[in-house]
Amino acid sequence: MTHILTLVAQLEATSLTDAVVNRVRDAVRGGAPTVLSPGEAVDIPLAAPPDPAPLAAALGGAAIDAIVVKARGRRKALLVADMDSTIIQGETLDELAAFAGIGEKIAAITARAMNGELDFKQALRERVAMLKGLPVDRLERTWERIRMTHGARELVATMRARGAMTALVSGGFSFFTGRVAQALGFDLHRSNVLLDDGAVLTGAVGEPILDRDTKLATLRALAEQRGLKLSASMAVGDGANDLDMLQAAGLGVAFHAKPVVAAAAKARVDHAGLRALLFAQGYPATAFTGVD
Repeated sequence: MTHILTLVAQLEATSLTDAVVNRVRDAVRGGAPTVLSPGEAVDIPLAAPPDPAPLAAALGGAAIDAIVVKARGRRKALLVADMDSTIIQGETLDELAAFAGIGEKIAAITARAMNGELDFKQALRERVAMLKGLPVDRLERTWERIRMTHGARELVATMRARGAMTALVSGGFSFFTGRVAQALGFDLHRSNVLLDDGAVLTGAVGEPILDRDTKLATLRALAEQRGLKLSASMAVGDGANDLDMLQAAGLGVAFHAKPVVAAAAKARVDHAGLRALLFAQGYPATAFTGVD
């Protein structure tokens, strides 16, 4: 068998029963399934990538993600992850804007930028300029509101335990990436810098701005640094500025992504949490470390 179909259920909404698994197996003409987590995740070996239509029909709109990967080289030695709306819930810039009383205005620009409708650099400068004069202590108060995405800690800890490098690469801000990286154990983080005068934000962001080109360049540089082919890498993100690195990585996963990203990525997770990225690599739940 040359490929693997991994099914991952959103347990809050459904579960992988034998009936569901057998129905999918028949639809894709797969081999005997391997349970990775009872009711949550299974692997189904395939002789070739499945036809999407029968697979979708077999799933019947259930909250179950279907990820197809090559059987060879499933486990990745490099993880490059976006932060906002991927490793953490929500957008930190939008949270900051809420303290300035312009949350809805900035959130609208964020949504358009993440869907690829606006130039990322221009949109970032525009939004940051609107925060001019915001007291710097609002950064700490925003950090107190941040919640990690379910499975983030397991993803980073399990991959690191197996020798992988893990990098948090974000178009967001270093104030937050540094704290998230430390909390979850990422090996390194790269992001933008919000400028302040010691008391309030100046309304400017440090140059050069980390954008989609930088994310792709970072993926390539880290792979080269580790002596890895890009096929040995995994990238995950949700916005248009993640798309280039998702397409270049050995396994690029659009995570609860904007439509333009979900449509173009090699793999997508629309329902489950970040544990799905471990299941897609063939890890059973019993092998996870750092369990949330």
